Amino acid sequence: MLHISRALIDQVVAHARADHPDEACGVIAGQAGSGRPDRFVPMVNADRSPTFYRFDSMEQLAVWREMDDRDEEPVVIYHSHTATEAYPSRTDISYASEPGVHYLLVSTREPEETEIRSFRITGGEVTEEVVKITDEAE
Repeated sequence: MLHISRALIDQVVAHARADHPDEACGVIAGQAGSGRPDRFVPMVNADRSPTFYRFDSMEQLAVWREMDDRDEEPVVIYHSHTATEAYPSRTDISYASEPGVHYLLVSTREPEETEIRSFRITGGEVTEEVVKITDEAE
């Protein structure tokens, strides 16, 4: 189960809406070993594509180094789907290289609705998990 604050979800959705019609992507970091997403880190979709996302390798290196310096790790890797449901594509599955993270997908295909789903992807196997959105006070 992914426990995540409403504020972080709002930031992910805002990023996805802002980058639409291209896919948006980024990371939510948390203290190493905590499993708790705390810090929103929007990244650039190097492909600037409505059907695919890719982190810029230099930006990714800088973000991962910053997380190391702050004793953080990626807890959530997120991206958006602009014309399809929030479910990992074959490409998403093949590129999923962080077995311990939550892969959060946001669909922006409907202008007035946002579909949010989270998955664990390990060895090509996709398992959907519950997303529990909490208030900051919880």
